Amino acid sequence: MPHNTPERPPQRPLRGIALKVASVLVFIVMSSLIKATADRVPAGEAVFFRSFFAIPVIMVWLALRGELRTGLGTSNPLGHVWRGLMGTCAMGLGFAGLAFLPLPEVTAIGYAAPLLTVVFAAMFLGETVRAFRISAVALGLAGVLIVLWPRLTIVGGASHAQALGAMLVLGGAVFASLAQVFVRKLVDSEKTAAIVFWFSMTATLLSLITLPFGWVWPTPTEAALLITAGLLGGIGQILLTSSYREADASLIAPFDYASMLFALLIGYFIFSEVPTLTTLSGAALVIVAGILIIWRERQLGLRRERQRKAMTP
Repeated sequence: MPHNTPERPPQRPLRGIALKVASVLVFIVMSSLIKATADRVPAGEAVFFRSFFAIPVIMVWLALRGELRTGLGTSNPLGHVWRGLMGTCAMGLGFAGLAFLPLPEVTAIGYAAPLLTVVFAAMFLGETVRAFRISAVALGLAGVLIVLWPRLTIVGGASHAQALGAMLVLGGAVFASLAQVFVRKLVDSEKTAAIVFWFSMTATLLSLITLPFGWVWPTPTEAALLITAGLLGGIGQILLTSSYREADASLIAPFDYASMLFALLIGYFIFSEVPTLTTLSGAALVIVAGILIIWRERQLGLRRERQRKAMTP
């Protein structure tokens, strides 16, 4: 008897990868806008702009899809709270780190997030992670450590500010990986619209807790940059959450590595940041790890397709 019930995700891994890469591009541009204001605007205030101005994007998206009335319902409010808390902490720490480190280094250290997601997805979601992917993840983690090490050692000539920035970004990566795991759990029962909307609402409210800690009145230029960052954040969040409907978290998480190219270009041409050999070496390892995973998953996909064709009468 034929089965008419749709399969659980992952159904279209290549589509999930494409959505993930698109979200990476949008988020790296957003981060560059936040970095441009980071010397004066506190991280909590940046989180507010990033979250609050993402909401109109989500509402327009819902209206275009005809889901404005039905897309925001939830059967798991506590799950949204936890996802919002993890994601807000990740944003706040990451934005704070942008004030102390070059954009490529922040990006490279942030690669710890997808690496940790692979581990957490196996631990908490029961996703299958084979030896090849584990080896590639270990290679990527080695690259992250290469980038991180000079900022935490006297030998590397690190200042206290740089060491603080490195720890802030690394802490943000831990929270980001936990947020990604919560997203993966939420997509089993929640609509994409609800996930992105309630995250923005939760992050907006949580960011207000930092109001007594020195918010500033932004200049017109700063306000324009922050508002644009918020709009891009909404677009990126929709793309990111949609990607987790199409593929395992442990598969698409490593595609964050694509952001290094964008970070290098923006860092050099916009912020006049020349990457160090250590940064480039570490980034090269994580990029190689990503390419290995792409190749391996492609091979497995072709093998599964041949098996399906062989079993079809």
